[in-house]
Amino acid sequence: MPDIRAAIIPVTPFQQNCTLLWCEKTKKAAVVDPGGDVDRIKDAIAQSGVTVEKIILTHGHIDHAGGAAELKEDLGVPIEGPHRDDDFLLQGLAVQGRAYGFEARAVTPDRWLEEGDTVSVGELTLGVLHCPGHSPGSVVLVSREQRFALVGDVLFQGSVGRVDLPGGDGKALIRSIKDKLLPLGDDIAFICGHGPMSTIGQERPTNPFLQGEGLL
Repeated sequence: MPDIRAAIIPVTPFQQNCTLLWCEKTKKAAVVDPGGDVDRIKDAIAQSGVTVEKIILTHGHIDHAGGAAELKEDLGVPIEGPHRDDDFLLQGLAVQGRAYGFEARAVTPDRWLEEGDTVSVGELTLGVLHCPGHSPGSVVLVSREQRFALVGDVLFQGSVGRVDLPGGDGKALIRSIKDKLLPLGDDIAFICGHGPMSTIGQERPTNPFLQGEGLL
């Protein structure tokens, strides 16, 4: 079983969890959700001694994708994800950026991700779950063997993603979590887009948003 490593790099004033994920055996890596502060991300790559082979986007909001175009150019690597339903967000990154004081450029992934696809990082394989709600094209990446997931802004410790942004849908978000994430098992640990890590087992009984759909 490939040995997985992850380093969280908080970026932008939103303190978004950009994640450097790599296979320890091959030292091949992916940058997940480079929302900005590209120089900080590149410093973390250099300090880790890994070779980045791709960028992965969980969804198209500015704080997760704002640095993708610049980092792609700097590293010369492809972008994979999110689901194509977030294309309108990725094409509107410059507009999103102006609204929040960011400089950003539109970006089109080299590969859109669909439910059931897989993404490789070295010898690590991650399964793709399409989890709309926070945004129409949000995806979650899961290693069932390593019992680990990257959930973007779908689920947080004690909370869930916002649904008041363009394309947000509260009922769809709760359905994505209950139908796709909770069945993965209580021992699944996950990195979310903001804040501390958690596990499915911790969130199932304690997260108030998972106790009834009427809360959204």
